[in-house]
Amino acid sequence: MSLGLGSATALAQPVSESLTLEEAVALAVEADPWLAGSKHTQQALNDEATAAASLPDPRVSLMAGNFPVDSFDINQEAMTQLSVGVTQMFPRGDSLALAKRQKQQLAGQHPLLRIDRRAKVEATASQLWLEAYRAQESIRLIERNRGLFEQLVESAEAHYSSGLGQVRQQDVIRAQLELTRLDDRLTTLKQQKEAAQRRLSEWIGAAARVPLAPILPTPSLARPLTIPTIEAADEHARYQLIRHHPALMALEQRIDATQTGVDLAEQKYKPEWGLTAQYGSRASDPMGRERSDLFSIGVTFDLPIFTGNRQDREVSAAVNRAEAIKTERHLLRRQLMAELETASVQLTRLDERLALYTEQLLPQMADQAEASLAAYGNDSGDFAEAVRARIAELNAKVEALVIAVERQKIMAQINYLLAEPSSDDARAIEPF
Repeated sequence: MSLGLGSATALAQPVSESLTLEEAVALAVEADPWLAGSKHTQQALNDEATAAASLPDPRVSLMAGNFPVDSFDINQEAMTQLSVGVTQMFPRGDSLALAKRQKQQLAGQHPLLRIDRRAKVEATASQLWLEAYRAQESIRLIERNRGLFEQLVESAEAHYSSGLGQVRQQDVIRAQLELTRLDDRLTTLKQQKEAAQRRLSEWIGAAARVPLAPILPTPSLARPLTIPTIEAADEHARYQLIRHHPALMALEQRIDATQTGVDLAEQKYKPEWGLTAQYGSRASDPMGRERSDLFSIGVTFDLPIFTGNRQDREVSAAVNRAEAIKTERHLLRRQLMAELETASVQLTRLDERLALYTEQLLPQMADQAEASLAAYGNDSGDFAEAVRARIAELNAKVEALVIAVERQKIMAQINYLLAEPSSDDARAIEPF
């Protein structure tokens, strides 16, 4: 709009309470419940990491052993004893450390996912605001030009009634028809505006019903982007543009977690150990002599020697899961590069069209409309041609507005594709 579409917005009157694009984006990010949910999930995973690194609770056993069944007298037999035992199990190999690391790696992807989500919400809210803005400003353009068409209808009717000039009955009908078509376009645009505001209300609530600011903000890209360079660059060079995208980095965290899962599965080839200590108390014998208490200690462990259908399969499953997520990374990388290249080409073409409209088409349309109207006023021109010229000028203004808005929407998409963690975000992401 700043490149010459002043005719589309210069006459727009500022509203008392208006919603700017920046305000809509800020409200959408602030009101997004997913961000709060992600923080809770991250905290849950961190708590699970602490729990996963802890030894299992010891088991305590209380036993009254070797009671004589004829009398149930604790002093009758020497073997009778009351015992208490404690058993502590020790998980296989480095299972505890690996389980903790895996949970931390899964938790570590959530700061990146929140960065991606914020960028995605900003792009979505921007595009919805711009869609509502397009409809709103198109309505303003048509309503401002509707008065001119009403004057043309009144002029045509007056000339036809007086018999002056070259106005025919079909010219009067044509003028009235075009006025009716304008009313239909207004109704359609109002419907589009209301629909866009309803979609925007999903993100910002009741604020979406506030009239939008009539000035289209000056667009800017998050990072410099040279379109011919993107088109001519090889795959590696294009990958450098999106390699720090938070969605891609979060997927890298998942890959690290699944690789840790492979290491964790390999620990099942190692034995699980257990340490048992037991103390038994014995009563005095029938003669009153004290018996010695007994203490026992032992070690237990399993023998993972039949690994074909369990350990081997679990390791194979973990490896396959890791490879599957690597495939997701490849697909996401290819998708981001393709979307960035497509959006970049679209932006180039929209820039070309916008320059064509603002520098040539709109001035030419305005000159043609003025000339046709002046010729009709001097009874040397055709009324139908004057109407067509005015309609063509109005359509060109609306189309220029559409191009300017579409350009902003593409730039919002590109900014999402170029998103990357800031220096503050990078410090908040802990390496594991």
